Amino acid sequence: MKILVLSDEECPALYDYYTPGRLKEYDLIISCGDLKASYLSFIVTMARVPVLYVHGNHDVSYAQKPPEGCDCIEDQLIVYNGLRILGLGGCLRYHPGEHQYTQKQMQKRIRKLRWKLWRHKGVDIVVTHAPPLGVGDDADPAHRGFAAFLDLIDKYHPKYLLHGHIHLSYGTDQTRVRQYHGTKVINCCERYVLDTEEV
Repeated sequence: MKILVLSDEECPALYDYYTPGRLKEYDLIISCGDLKASYLSFIVTMARVPVLYVHGNHDVSYAQKPPEGCDCIEDQLIVYNGLRILGLGGCLRYHPGEHQYTQKQMQKRIRKLRWKLWRHKGVDIVVTHAPPLGVGDDADPAHRGFAAFLDLIDKYHPKYLLHGHIHLSYGTDQTRVRQYHGTKVINCCERYVLDTEEV
């Protein structure tokens, strides 16, 4: 299955300079957050495949106007074409605001999903906004990752953890794909194409 993953920055080729048929090769589209609702609504209309999303820390406007035709998977485990997909959006709390969590709050969110994870015998893809702590995150408080994601990987061994939040233009380490205990941790800033047949 070919999955298009989007995050943080609009891709001009998929929006401003879109040409018909450009999205036809994808079986699923996932957003890791911090994208305009109108952008995701456009993508789902043109692609005609499901668009799943989690919230980024800047997605406060979704409360009034969520992306039309898209499905929020926050704190859910869904199965799509046999793939078990878990959604955990938001970032580490660095000032008052929505979609920001302390380390303990993220641990609690994951604990609440234990029954679903047990029922589905684990998870294949974890969709987050922030990265795991020490695996593709940054040193400043706003861009530090979650320790709870490391525990999640260690316990359930997903094939992939897809995240955004760390813009590749920040000038930090530009590595998109990292390995952590057998899981591919992928920074999907702007866009990344994931072919699940590669594993």
